[in-house]
Amino acid sequence: MNRRDIVRQMGMGLAALSFNHSAVQAASLPKKRVLRIAHLTDVHMQPLVGAAKGFEKCLHHVQGLADRPDLIINGGDAIMEAHGRGKDSVSRQWKLYQDVLRSENALPLLSCVGNHDIWCRQETKICFEEGRQWAMDELAMTKRYYSLDQNGWHIVVLDSVQPKADGSWYTAHLDDEQFNWLETDLKNTPVGTPILIVSHVPILAACVFFDGKRFADENWSVPARWMHSDTVRLTDLFHRYPNVKAALSGHIHLTDRVDYNGVSYYCNGAVSGAWWFGKYHHTAAGYALVDLFDDGSVVNSYVNYV
Repeated sequence: MNRRDIVRQMGMGLAALSFNHSAVQAASLPKKRVLRIAHLTDVHMQPLVGAAKGFEKCLHHVQGLADRPDLIINGGDAIMEAHGRGKDSVSRQWKLYQDVLRSENALPLLSCVGNHDIWCRQETKICFEEGRQWAMDELAMTKRYYSLDQNGWHIVVLDSVQPKADGSWYTAHLDDEQFNWLETDLKNTPVGTPILIVSHVPILAACVFFDGKRFADENWSVPARWMHSDTVRLTDLFHRYPNVKAALSGHIHLTDRVDYNGVSYYCNGAVSGAWWFGKYHHTAAGYALVDLFDDGSVVNSYVNYV
C-alpha cells in the first residue's frame, strides 16, 4: 500500500466518523411537540341537568391550562338526542350548544358528526341524510369527512355513522365512497408526514367489551353500533401506510388505549360522563389532551375537569 492509498483511506475513515457523529447527534436531539389538541367528545348538550354549565366549565378548564391547546376537536354527539325528537327540541339543543360555544370558546375547532347529532323524522335513508346535513350545518362542516395539514401532521376526520341498507337507524363503518377517498388521501400523504385519524365511533377499542352485558353463551358480542364493523378493512389499509400513528374516538363514554400493528387507538371518554349524571362505570367526565410530536409520536392524557 503506497502513501496515497493510506491518505485516501484515512480520509474515508474520517468522513465515516463525521457522518456517524452527526447521526448520533441527530438521534440524541429531544423530540419537539408541534401540536396540542383538546379532544372533547360526547358533550350531549341539553336544556336540563346542568349540561350548559358543565360544558362551560370544561371549556374554561381547557383554556385555563398553563400549557394551552392549539386546537379543539369535537368528537361528535354535541347534543343529547336528535333521533326521534321533535324539530323544536332538536333546535333548542343546538341553540344551547352554539350559545355556550360562542360565549365561552376562543380556540379553533374541528368537528365530526356523532349518531346523536342526526335528526330523523322517519327511518329512511333520505331523512337520515337530511338530518346529517342539519348537523353538519350546525357544526360548520362543508364535508362529512375531510383532511387537513396542521403543524407537520396530517389530520383525517371520518364519518363513522351510516344508515343501514334498509334506511333504518345507523351502523358504524365507512361507506365505499368514503373508504376510497381515505385510501387516496393516505396514498397522497408524503411518507414522512405522520397521520392522525379521528372518528366518532371507535375503529378499534377494548372498552366496548365492558359496555353492558357483552358476554353470553360463551361468546363475546359487540354490536356494529359500538365499534366499526369494518375494523379489519381499515387496519389492513393502515398497515399499508405506516405513517398512520394514532386514531381518536369517543361514543362509548369510557377510556382505553389499544395498540395494534403500530397504531395507537384512543377512546377518550365523554365531556358529559354518564350523560351529566356523574361517572359512567369507572370513567368520570373529562376530555383528552393529545400531544403530537415532530417524530410522529403521540401522548394522549385523559383529564377530569370536575
